[in-house]
Amino acid sequence: MKKLKKLGILTLSTGLSIGILTPQASAAASLNEQQDKAQIRVIQEEEVVTKKDLIKKFKEFFPNQFDFLKDSDFHMDSGHYFPNDDTVRYGLSFGKIIKGKEVYGSVGFVGNKLEIDQFYYQPANAAEALFPAKVTEEKAKEIAQTFLKKFPGNNEYKLDNSYSDYYPGNQTLTEPIRYSFSFVRTKNEVSISDQQIQITVLGNGEVSNFYHNSSDIVSSSYDDITKALPKNEIISKIKENISVNLQYRIDYDYQTGDRHVKLVYQPISEVLGVHALSGKWQTINGLSTEPPKQKEIERISSQPIKPTQTNFSLKEAKAFAEKLLKVDSDKIKLRIESVDETKNHNGQEVISVQYMYEYHNGGSGTSLELDKKTGEIIQYHDMKNDILGEIGTNEEDGNTISSKEALNQAVKYLKQFSPSYLHNYAMPTGEAYFSNETNSFHLSFPRVVNGILVSGNEISVTISADGSLQGLNVNQSSIENWPSIEKVISKDKATDEFFKQLSLELQYVKAEAGADNNHYSLVYTPVFNKNLYSFLDANTGEWNSNTDKKSDQPVVSHPWAEKELNHLINNGILNIEDVNTFNADAQVTKGAAIEVIVKSLTPFYGYYDENNTSQTFENINPDHPLYQVIERAVVLGILEGENTTFDPNERLTKEELAVWYVRTLGLEQAAKNQNIYKLDFADAKDVQAKNTGFVALAHSLGLLPATNNNFNPKQEVTYAQLAVSDVLLAHEAYKKGRHMNYYGF
Repeated sequence: MKKLKKLGILTLSTGLSIGILTPQASAAASLNEQQDKAQIRVIQEEEVVTKKDLIKKFKEFFPNQFDFLKDSDFHMDSGHYFPNDDTVRYGLSFGKIIKGKEVYGSVGFVGNKLEIDQFYYQPANAAEALFPAKVTEEKAKEIAQTFLKKFPGNNEYKLDNSYSDYYPGNQTLTEPIRYSFSFVRTKNEVSISDQQIQITVLGNGEVSNFYHNSSDIVSSSYDDITKALPKNEIISKIKENISVNLQYRIDYDYQTGDRHVKLVYQPISEVLGVHALSGKWQTINGLSTEPPKQKEIERISSQPIKPTQTNFSLKEAKAFAEKLLKVDSDKIKLRIESVDETKNHNGQEVISVQYMYEYHNGGSGTSLELDKKTGEIIQYHDMKNDILGEIGTNEEDGNTISSKEALNQAVKYLKQFSPSYLHNYAMPTGEAYFSNETNSFHLSFPRVVNGILVSGNEISVTISADGSLQGLNVNQSSIENWPSIEKVISKDKATDEFFKQLSLELQYVKAEAGADNNHYSLVYTPVFNKNLYSFLDANTGEWNSNTDKKSDQPVVSHPWAEKELNHLINNGILNIEDVNTFNADAQVTKGAAIEVIVKSLTPFYGYYDENNTSQTFENINPDHPLYQVIERAVVLGILEGENTTFDPNERLTKEELAVWYVRTLGLEQAAKNQNIYKLDFADAKDVQAKNTGFVALAHSLGLLPATNNNFNPKQEVTYAQLAVSDVLLAHEAYKKGRHMNYYGF
């Protein structure tokens, strides 16, 4: 591999919104997790790395495991560079149909030695990985630790027990059980923050994913741990400079779409940590001798600003978009694909403009959101510079405005494009974050309600180094009732609790930004209540965390359905109000049952496509709590719209459940030919003639078997019976590939 020529620029995706209001320890994680419009430089090689080279490396890493794949089953991606990184990278993907099942995966290679840094694999048949899994989490951990030995320097890694593989919404039963583990590299027994290996093990014991996040550790330098300042000195320093303040916190329920507001105490500070050798403050923009000063709450506008429009039309929205998105280049064509009225994830009525930039070798598109009434910008990201860079016509002037100038520019754009929101938001409480990768400033304007900052609602603005607007996002949840502050614990009491639970975590981090910086500084990171993301409930005084893992512990007991019931409850499929009063042998309603079946097969994230205005049943309108579930059940063919209403409170019989299960599996047409089926049950006469085929299939598939030669078609189904049979249904759906169709409507 020689003489790599750097060509154009490709764009990956998404914008960055820095949560200034999050706890100081979480800010670093936010910056790592949310990268802003990362650019990739594609390479062209005079002497290429061949697909055979990559396949050889891959099969050496996984000896004998993938011998069933031929060279023709692989596809090689172009080599590329990441920004500010001259390390060449390659991609290899593979796919094959085996006995009607698709095997596919991808592999990433890095550097001249073509070391594998990431891997994803979907086996042909992961039935043994479905619930109940073949291997336990403890066994999966042993498998991951054994797999870790494949990596150089593996003895320097330790398990990160604080790692949380967060999954929004419900985990379906047709998805394999996945156990994810993170191992962090250490030096002098101190964790190196950006040196991690994440390994995922399926419930059948196979490694399905891994990601090796590491840089050239050999050429890096490290602070001398023997020169670290005493912990008690740093703790005293932090206590003197951190303020614990009352905030509103908005928690989003991904299963229901509901937003819950609570009053919490948490530190509001730009401090990410303290340099262990010098005692300097680590901030989002590097080390500082002075502690960041917390600014007083100052609204962007002291008085409401009238919007420039009060009755914005779709025609006006299109004209506005064409002007805003216009590109001064004859090589790029802007195409407005659609202009629609809808609701966004915050429940706001907006006009969504879907658009595409077309150019000679492809195209890129996204959407622009405008307030339906006023035409003000709700969500916007400027793709023009990315597109111009990709086709090689983008020219930077090299001038960078100051942080103060970036703030002034941000306020100017807000008053121009989103004026009526500004009296509800405050000026940034900290400094703007400057990204060297994107050459832009990121600013966060927090929402203010009743004089209290709102964590989780802000206006995010991105300003390019030349002062132009790169992104604007107004995040404003529709909340009617804000909790009163009358019964909250005092600030002094909250502060005492925070300081009582304050500890320090020592890490090696790259505290100073810069492409050539390869030095790791020792930094003390403040941790409260042994969790980087802890906050204190202002009413109860109890600790909480926004990274709490889902519990896998039993919450209800039952002699023969306990395992199934608890799995459904813990994974958001079965919702119960009170575990202490829940009776698993109680009859289940049709509404609760259809919710369990649908959520077992398809994930819910608490929102739906507002453009879908279908309403199958007169009594189940979009405001009904089961609307999403019912409508999706209709789309999937589980429910039919032959009746004008659906009674979610009616009890469900075993015969009716058989009909639903057979429809779920796509076997309705076969079941309708009832003349070819004969029921040998003693109570066969109790089955409706039209449902003979449904009952016969549900019995023969083992989903709802007869007991003592009686099917009991009129028996009302209990929660326990539903849980056990639902797991069997999910396995049958997986075998038939039906789960592939269950991703929204």
